[in-house]
Amino acid sequence: MSHVGNAKPFEKYAKAAALVKNRLHLSGGWQCFWKAPGTMNNVKMKTPTLGVIYGNRDFFPDHLVTEARADIAKLFEQVGVKAIQLGEQASKLGGVETHNDARKCAELFRKHAGEIDGVLVVLPNFGDEKGVADTLKMAKLNVPILIQGYPDDLSRLDVARRRDAYCGKISVANNLVQAGIKFSLTNKHVCHPTSDSFALDLQKFLGVCRVVKGVRGVRLGAVGARPGAFNTVRYSEKILERHGISVTTVDLSEILGKATKMDANATAVKNKLAEIIGYAPAPGVPPEKLLQMAKMGVVLTDWVEANHLDATAIQCWTSVQENYGCNVCTLMSMMSEKFMPSACEVDVTGVLTMYAMQLAGNTPAALVDWNNNYADDDDKCVLFHCGNWAKSFLPDIKISNAPIIGTAVGVQNTYGALDGRTPAGPLTFGRITTADADGKIRTYVGEGELTDDVLKTFGNRAVARVPKLQKLMRHVCAQGFEHHVVMTQSKSAEILAEAFGNYFSWDVYRHEVKSIG
Repeated sequence: MSHVGNAKPFEKYAKAAALVKNRLHLSGGWQCFWKAPGTMNNVKMKTPTLGVIYGNRDFFPDHLVTEARADIAKLFEQVGVKAIQLGEQASKLGGVETHNDARKCAELFRKHAGEIDGVLVVLPNFGDEKGVADTLKMAKLNVPILIQGYPDDLSRLDVARRRDAYCGKISVANNLVQAGIKFSLTNKHVCHPTSDSFALDLQKFLGVCRVVKGVRGVRLGAVGARPGAFNTVRYSEKILERHGISVTTVDLSEILGKATKMDANATAVKNKLAEIIGYAPAPGVPPEKLLQMAKMGVVLTDWVEANHLDATAIQCWTSVQENYGCNVCTLMSMMSEKFMPSACEVDVTGVLTMYAMQLAGNTPAALVDWNNNYADDDDKCVLFHCGNWAKSFLPDIKISNAPIIGTAVGVQNTYGALDGRTPAGPLTFGRITTADADGKIRTYVGEGELTDDVLKTFGNRAVARVPKLQKLMRHVCAQGFEHHVVMTQSKSAEILAEAFGNYFSWDVYRHEVKSIG
């Protein structure tokens, strides 16, 4: 490919950075939201940090390494990424060529292991495949790796400018495969760091880093038993544990008992009540129901913080309504809005999906039902839940009740469900499940769009258009997936497929793209 070599330097970097920012607007931004453990009210920004290896080869022009360092430094400054890399004095021009260089770089990476989200391998020339592989083997970071190679200019294939990174990248990849080290590739085999193509590669890679780092070691909370009528949300806790995902449980009676005993005048209850009132309008909701929600919210917050949990799945019905007298939907929505997703019906693998997908899209996720056909349009359907979506999905949000469950437990016991319609916008959908009989994890992901088609009903609702939806529904049914699916307002299916399939070795069905696994 030809890169923008004739553009002014600033214009090149600005163009690449602007493209990253523009594309990432659909996936929530290039910086990652990270939550301090046990903190529900504090969503903090962490600057993405990449370890960078500059491959070099002794008989290729050294000055290409110096140019590459300048290219990457300028790009990272523009898009807000921190680099951990050898200084120019630590090795020849800060590149990795010999085994000694690899040892120095690996030691540097180990020192900053807690900071590094991923590694970028830059090949300004052929590079030394052993140096790159040795660095990664000794560093033992277990993070995503992206290999980039510079393109040659056909008019400058002389000794002073020839790169051969096209060939060198193959050798580096070969060595990593031999070593059993997983890595990602750019869309184009070689691409300049200032190119539009690499800007999109970087966007995707940072998303993959977020998902991989976030899901490994995630702590989930299960509140209450699975509702008896919902065999669909069964899962294997042992399979999740094998993949570094832990589940902490609590009996729903403990939560309800403590909430019932809470003093209405306690400072924590008053603060939670004010938070609920400020979160969404509640026309017609009795004040005592809002107070009930506030008490339960305090108890849930205390339990989550005490156990350092990242996400929760709650037995939202019918015990809460029958034994406590309100819905927990508003509280779940508030947690999801704070990037601490909460799923109903004790759908543990559903909330795991929410957690992964919010990391990929950098935007809140919602657990929804594949609920209704949309007239006779085979590529459209209605997404629905009785009311716990994060308010990012609901510009017309209000706290209401749940008419459907109200027919069984009394509408007066269902206040706390949300009402609102999600407008047109981007859509990524996905699902993680444990395939217990096979002892593995299966997933599917895809993209579509949310539409503004007419929809006259209640609860949290949206109309989705998914190309070849009937094919997807056949796959969901044939493979025994749950009726719940997760959605984000982003375009991040590629990120999820790469993280799930490549780095976690989970089975992935990418709708309309060849499946992995």
